[in-house]
Amino acid sequence: MPRSRKANSAAARGQPKRPIRSNQILFAFSLLCSGAAALIYQVLWIKQLSLVVGAEVFSVTIAVSAFFAGLALGGAFFGRWADRLPHPLLLYSILETGIAVLGILATVLLAHSAAPFAAIEARASLLAWALPFLIVGMPALLMGGTLPLAIRAGAREQSSVAAVGGRVYAINTCGGIAGALLSTFLLLPSFGLRGTAYAAALLNLAAAGGAFFLNRPSGAHRPDASPVPRRALSRDARFALFLYALAGSIALGYEVVWSQAIVQFLSTRSFAFSIVLATYLAGLAMGGALYARFAVRFSDGWGTFGWLISAAGLIALLEIAVLSVWQLRIQAEIGNLVFAATGDEGARMCAHFLVAALGIVFVPTVLLGAAFPAALRIATRAGSIGRDVGAVLALNTGGIAGTLLTGFLLVPGFGLVRTLAILAIGAAGIGAAAVFRGVGTAKRLRWTVLGIGVAALIVGTVTPPDRLGRLLSSTRGGGTLAFYKEGRGATVAVVSQGSGDRRLRRLYIQGTSNSGDAMPSLRYMRLQGLLPLIIYGGRPTAEPRSALVVGFGTGITAGALLQYPSLEKIVCAELLPEAVQAAPLFAGNFKAAADPKLQIRLRDGRRELIEGLERYDLITLEPPPPSAAGVVNLYSTDFYQLATERLTRNGLVAQWLPLTTQNDEDTRSLVRSFLAAFPYAALWTTELHETVLIGSLAPIELDARQIASRFHQPKVAAALAEVGVKSPAALLAAWVMDRDGLVRYAGDAPMVTDDRPRIECAAWVRPDEITRVLPELLAYRTPVPVGGADTALLADIEEQRNSLLAFYAAGISAYNHDRDSWQKEISAALQNNQDDPYYQWILGDGR
Repeated sequence: MPRSRKANSAAARGQPKRPIRSNQILFAFSLLCSGAAALIYQVLWIKQLSLVVGAEVFSVTIAVSAFFAGLALGGAFFGRWADRLPHPLLLYSILETGIAVLGILATVLLAHSAAPFAAIEARASLLAWALPFLIVGMPALLMGGTLPLAIRAGAREQSSVAAVGGRVYAINTCGGIAGALLSTFLLLPSFGLRGTAYAAALLNLAAAGGAFFLNRPSGAHRPDASPVPRRALSRDARFALFLYALAGSIALGYEVVWSQAIVQFLSTRSFAFSIVLATYLAGLAMGGALYARFAVRFSDGWGTFGWLISAAGLIALLEIAVLSVWQLRIQAEIGNLVFAATGDEGARMCAHFLVAALGIVFVPTVLLGAAFPAALRIATRAGSIGRDVGAVLALNTGGIAGTLLTGFLLVPGFGLVRTLAILAIGAAGIGAAAVFRGVGTAKRLRWTVLGIGVAALIVGTVTPPDRLGRLLSSTRGGGTLAFYKEGRGATVAVVSQGSGDRRLRRLYIQGTSNSGDAMPSLRYMRLQGLLPLIIYGGRPTAEPRSALVVGFGTGITAGALLQYPSLEKIVCAELLPEAVQAAPLFAGNFKAAADPKLQIRLRDGRRELIEGLERYDLITLEPPPPSAAGVVNLYSTDFYQLATERLTRNGLVAQWLPLTTQNDEDTRSLVRSFLAAFPYAALWTTELHETVLIGSLAPIELDARQIASRFHQPKVAAALAEVGVKSPAALLAAWVMDRDGLVRYAGDAPMVTDDRPRIECAAWVRPDEITRVLPELLAYRTPVPVGGADTALLADIEEQRNSLLAFYAAGISAYNHDRDSWQKEISAALQNNQDDPYYQWILGDGR
């Protein structure tokens, strides 16, 4: 077959001939790598920013806005520059290389910015925010320039900008999907934060290499070297940009609502967030691709844009309004099918997450993704494609205002359902403005968009504002919704369950149980507060005077501290004001929230340690489980080292260590992390499923006389007797092991650090993991090293300890469905403890 005249001409000039399809594949490869790297950086920097500025919703959101502000400025600046360049892919390659360098630099700087940020904020609050803005904003600025350059390189004339823009947007977003999933499922668990940044930088360099290769003279994406002179934006284009900016704000508002609504019925594990984010991006990518595929059929740009925006809002509202138990059952059933096929618990839960995300997030985001190329069709003009695309991207990315407005004003003021209705009505208003702006828009389409607005108003009005709360209570074993509030960044609910003497209330944050006021919870939380105070060391006459509680929760731990008479200063750092508001509903917290002696500071516990100047005799830590997203930073060696800086000479740190929320190997890592910060440490058991690690910079010496004196203080003794700890011997029986035993248990398990937050991305918890973890821990138990004890006390401790161990063995037998062993062990446990309220509560529950 004869070659074309163009190919022969290229060969005559000695230029290599590359098939157009190969160029397209290489171009797509560069876009995929670029998109993946951008999402990986975003995940990394959000994690790091929470360490720098604290995990408060305001702080993190404002800091993250630096990322989007950089994207917006970069899109606007480099978009204008793109039209002046005969070779935009050359600049694209330079930008990707710059992102690789600045991305690694930003990751390293953020890892060392917490202390400087706190120091600057103490002197000049506003100036401190310039630090994260500059660190994150510089690489984000370069990221913002890549997409308009890519579209300018691919669209050599205005008539193709919608199709090319849709394809580029879709491919780049597909890269983002890969980045969102890779960061959580592979990179962070394997390489940590800094190693993941290196991986992202390699992707940037791959994108840069692909673009540089394409920029060679025979590249298929080489634009016309003599572009048409640019013209000022038309009135229609300016109005389209204004509408798209509003639409971008509303779209990010949806993301805020979805992140709070959907997670209540999924999990707080980072896997769930990654899958929801990937589904969100997949919808955007598919929408852009579909519009690009059928761009020639959409001759009415205004009408198409208006319908897409308004329809997305109504569907987003409907999917929440009609959410019901049967949909949640479908999620569970599909998850079970995946488990039956794979035998993997993680695969089951990921399937569960994916089905939920598809049912709520996917369809609206497909429409929103298609709205991007539709807006390009309206806003771009020949000769200024780069500038106009950059403007569209800048205004859409600048929609971070929607996140601030939705998260800080609408959701706290109106709740999730009403907020979604407001956003849907606003979207319909944008759609109406668009369809009535279009001269050739059909009347039928205009009436359709108006009808969508009316439907959104009706659905938003008739849907109960606490619909999600009622659904939550019905999916958590039944019960009555006693408290429900959708606040900034989290939903707090209290569900009342049971009846009579066994009536209890349970606290749910983001749909996940955060304990309650049942007997087991009362027992471990009271011991969490009072045990370290009773064993506090120092001179024989020394008494603990100050304590810090990280995490208010149900208020039971803070309330226990209030019963200790010598404490003069008790501070509690709690992130959610709604949790404090719900506290009066819980029994056993001694009305802690209303006690003037307790200072409740609504802030992140880590930031309290960084910025506070006080030193404490006790720091007791009871955050959410370590596997929950964003919580691992309160279980890392770096965090414990911060805590040591706030301890008095003989101060103690008491870390809640649950046994059912992570696998045995992860528990060993948590123990290893604690040991790295504290030269003196011990493990105590506080309940069948809970333990407490106690660490100090000074020797922890158990003095029998001092312990007895402190235990028998009336309020202390009464608080502990209510949960089955009726004597100093019963308290000391909770001892498990000293530091040597902990070292043997932890073995060579890797530590959890800020750079290696491995627990957050650990494997899914195996069924009945307690049957593996607890026996392993108890196998390393050591004698109770109590000094000054007489023979009678030692015998009493041994008797109480044997009883407790028998009770725990009975619990393991119950999990293993071994009725005969259970009967034997429970008889031994009750031999001298028939009236123990803790034992009796568990047995009553079991029967």
